[in-house]
Amino acid sequence: MTATEIRRVEANGIVLNVALAGDGPPIVLLHGFPHTWAVWSRIIPELARTRRVIAPDLRGLGGTSRAATGYDAGTVAEDVRKLLDALGVAHADVAALDLGVSPAVLLALRHPERVSRLVVMEAVLGGLPADFAAPWWFGFHGVPGLAERVLVGHEGEYLDFFLRAGTHDGNGVAPDVRAAFVAAYSGPESLGCAFAHYRAMSVTADQIAAESRRRLPMPVVAIGARPVGDRLHRQLVAIADDLTGHVLPQCGHIIPLDRPELLLPLL
Repeated sequence: MTATEIRRVEANGIVLNVALAGDGPPIVLLHGFPHTWAVWSRIIPELARTRRVIAPDLRGLGGTSRAATGYDAGTVAEDVRKLLDALGVAHADVAALDLGVSPAVLLALRHPERVSRLVVMEAVLGGLPADFAAPWWFGFHGVPGLAERVLVGHEGEYLDFFLRAGTHDGNGVAPDVRAAFVAAYSGPESLGCAFAHYRAMSVTADQIAAESRRRLPMPVVAIGARPVGDRLHRQLVAIADDLTGHVLPQCGHIIPLDRPELLLPLL
């Protein structure tokens, strides 16, 4: 089995914590909330048999720099582009979940020559028409300074809500992965950086709306589960030239941990 290496890589003015494994055509994996690169840990070993896997912690999350600014998806997309530059990667497949989807889409719209194939899952894009109301925590996370003040000391209980809801059986994730997530999101600074992504969502939506005049020329795969279903696929119909959609049965939101055996064939 190919070992996973953790490397610190300077890119776009921050230091990204990146999991690397395997050799072959590169694939970048972008996680969501409340995750780190470890959300991909059940599929990295299999992918790494034939692929060069690049799985960074997003800006401000996990082991990546707690940056003061830059939590809009356009800046995070630039983090990924500069990471590829630093690793000497000209182009790669990009797969993204949840919070990582908007940066992945913006990277593909702005720099299509860098994205060979785009795989996006379980998100709804601000800036494109959607029939999906934002859940309550978007508002809670969006109030500056509130959520981190309320949640300090109760991070594990709060994350458990998302981890249990994100699995098809409600059992949550493996204890070691849960522990990694809780450690990554503990303390006011870590929480504040996580919620900064939500507080920048209006900027992100404007960025996507502005770029939606462009096309996604590469093959695009939109994967849904519970609760997003086929909504992301329906959004991307307007801007993707080569689009395939899948809705996975009996699968929760955290697809790569919940049903990796269903996801791997699509990657």
